Amino acid sequence: MPAIRTVTVLGTGVLGSQIAYQAAFHGYAVTAYDVSDDVLEKARARFAGLAETYKHDDVAGARAGRADAALAGLTLTADLAAAVADADLVIEAVPELLDLKRDVYTKLAALAPAKTIFATNSSTLLPSDLKQFTGRPDRFLALHYANQVWRYNTAEIMGTADTDPAVYAEVVAFAEGSGMVPIELKKEKAGYVLNSLLVPLLNAASGLLVDGIADPATVDTTWRIATGAPAGPFQIFDVVGLTTAYNIAAAGPDAKSQKFAALLKERYIDKGKLGVATGEGFYSYRPAAV
Repeated sequence: MPAIRTVTVLGTGVLGSQIAYQAAFHGYAVTAYDVSDDVLEKARARFAGLAETYKHDDVAGARAGRADAALAGLTLTADLAAAVADADLVIEAVPELLDLKRDVYTKLAALAPAKTIFATNSSTLLPSDLKQFTGRPDRFLALHYANQVWRYNTAEIMGTADTDPAVYAEVVAFAEGSGMVPIELKKEKAGYVLNSLLVPLLNAASGLLVDGIADPATVDTTWRIATGAPAGPFQIFDVVGLTTAYNIAAAGPDAKSQKFAALLKERYIDKGKLGVATGEGFYSYRPAAV
């Protein structure tokens, strides 16, 4: 099987832009797709910010020109057919909505060449929920990234019973080649390894908030002091993004999840407070006034 060289990332949100930039930084030819030129203009600013972040965090080679070269090498387009026309690998990072993802794969199946591997970055959906819409279940699997990929560089790889082992191996090689540590799952598991550990913590924290037991700062302070962790659950929500947290909570079947979704929407999302990416969420990340 030929090596993966050309990569297309669908979705230029917080994580999609990071996935695209990380691959470009490691020398892959990367196309970033989103639904409109207006959205892509915001993506350009996000990519420019990532280039500066890589330099600031002293990622190896970033200050020596690799950060700027990665930025210059990215191709951005709102034309889905053009985006996938020569892709060896398409990584889907669209919002965590089942119907939306199924629609995306239905379109992809008709547009992408036969060689293309499809990978979903879905956090909560199993690849089996999507595989019948891909038109190529043997060339489809999950490739899940954690936020701030240049720091927390795990890439969880999870196939289905239909995934060709050679395709799985090729994606493992791509993960390694793009600076990630491949986490190979032996079977499908909702939440992979990382979220199977993280989600119960976040759910417990949101429950403490909606039940009026403790505010976010109290919960986070308790967690950091007692465990030595660098961040508490509400700080993690801000990094993940409150829109993602809302989508997951709104899809939850229980009343407490619905209550948390409503709280996120009313107190934060409707006010443009989406987390670290917008400078404010549960906490403020804006520079102090002078």
